[in-house]
Amino acid sequence: MEEPDAARLPSRLARLLSALFYGTCSFLIVLVNKALLTTYGFPSPIVLGIGQMTTTIMILYVSKLNKIIHFPDFDKKIPGKLFPLPLLYVGNHISGLSSTSKLSLPMFTVLRKFTIPLTLLLEAIILGKQYSLSIILSVLAIVLGAFIAAGSDLTFNWEGYVFVFLNDIFTAANGVYTKQKMDPKEMWVATLVKANTR
Repeated sequence: MEEPDAARLPSRLARLLSALFYGTCSFLIVLVNKALLTTYGFPSPIVLGIGQMTTTIMILYVSKLNKIIHFPDFDKKIPGKLFPLPLLYVGNHISGLSSTSKLSLPMFTVLRKFTIPLTLLLEAIILGKQYSLSIILSVLAIVLGAFIAAGSDLTFNWEGYVFVFLNDIFTAANGVYTKQKMDPKEMWVATLVKANTR
């Protein structure tokens, strides 16, 4: 007999469309941020980041009030349970915007590839995961390709490189600690239970 919660899981098409929507938004936000920080000369990546985070929170809560989306109410235990995820997120956001303003988009994209080996390394250290030789070799090939592409950068910007590598570290750490701190199945069930009690 099928469980009622299982029937409410999103379909494969819905998940695919969600992934495409996320990827499109992610790509467009990089383009918009680059234009704001360079073409239009917006003076502060930090102010831009705070504005984007504030806007996101407002949109989420307005959507919740209008019953478009559902998520649990704020609980005082959450910050302690999720620490250091909020700090990693802020570091990721600010370093990402700072590196976007200092580097060309192709170079920014290339140097972001270093997030992959950092994630594998942190997952091995923090989560105790083990990876096959084929996965390790694939990651090394990606890193080698990034080194080759970075070597042709004629507009070397030391500050931009520091910010993008900090961004790689924050992104990798954020992903690994998210896996450690939050069980996706638990979160999904909690969201469904909350939605069904309304």
